[in-house]
Amino acid sequence: MKRTTLLLFAGCLILAASAFSAEERNKDQASQPLSDEQFVLKASQDGMAEVNHGNLAAQKAQSPEVKQFAQRMVEDHKKANQELLELANKKQVKIASDMGEKHQALQEKLSTLSGAAFDRQYMQHMVEAHETAVALFKAEAKNSKDEALRALAEKTLPTLEAHLKMARQLEEKLKSDK
Repeated sequence: MKRTTLLLFAGCLILAASAFSAEERNKDQASQPLSDEQFVLKASQDGMAEVNHGNLAAQKAQSPEVKQFAQRMVEDHKKANQELLELANKKQVKIASDMGEKHQALQEKLSTLSGAAFDRQYMQHMVEAHETAVALFKAEAKNSKDEALRALAEKTLPTLEAHLKMARQLEEKLKSDK
């Protein structure tokens, strides 16, 4: 019995460590300097996903706070996407044509959920996505060779940090409401 408990505990520790290291890897990758073209492609793809996930959440969320948060994500990210698109067009840099496989898979998963399960999954993703976005935009603000892209990253960063703070607070609230 003791040995089984120890093995279960060890297994849980290994799973937690691998999940933590995967999350840290994602943040580390986002904070690595990208070329300006890579930044535009990644930021446009992620921004498109934020709007799509937000539209879905505005329809499906159970919590009024989650619906309100989702609507804010749609509005803020549409605005940021437009600014990025205008700058990319001026610089003749390619933007993403879709939100990518990872984001599409999440959209499909979210569409199968409802109620509190949807709210928790959406908010968990919002925390993770905004942690990655903050790291990505900080790296661009610090490392960009292009003055206009650096300025855009610096301008967008406070909004992303505010989103992250709101997402963390709402995620915690949903966990405590269980």
